[in-house]
Order: sequence, then structure tokens, then C-alpha cells
Amino acid sequence: MASSPYIQYVTQAGDRWDTIAWAYYGIDFMAGINAIVAANPSVPIVGAFDAGISLQVPILQKASDVSSSDLPPWESL
Repeated sequence: MASSPYIQYVTQAGDRWDTIAWAYYGIDFMAGINAIVAANPSVPIVGAFDAGISLQVPILQKASDVSSSDLPPWESL
């Protein structure tokens, strides 16, 4: 059974796209905002969410998750 490339997140009142992205992606939250918005095309872009909205949060590969075999030769030294 394949795992889902998403985490299901249910909003709390006052959550925002950026705070959700920060919670899941930390310093990479700017890329995370775009990824979350793209994964939820039917969710309106709002300043703050009401409670109970289900969002799909994509699981993104971090740069540190890249193995040395994925790097070009000059970077794997």
C-alpha cells in the first residue's frame, strides 16, 4: 500500500496559509505556501480560516533529504 504524498490538516479558527506552511515546513515556508495552495484548488484564498476546513498539506522533500548519489559529482565530494 503506497503512502499518501499529503498530510490531512483541519484548520483551527484564525489559521492562515503562512502559519500552516511555517508549522509544516519551517524556514522553507514560502515554497510551502505555494505547495499548499496548489494542493487545495477549491479552497478560497482568505486572510484567515474558519475552524474545520480540511486541507491537504503536501509532503515535500527537503534539501537535506537528498542523498549524495542524487548530487552532481562536484557537490558530493
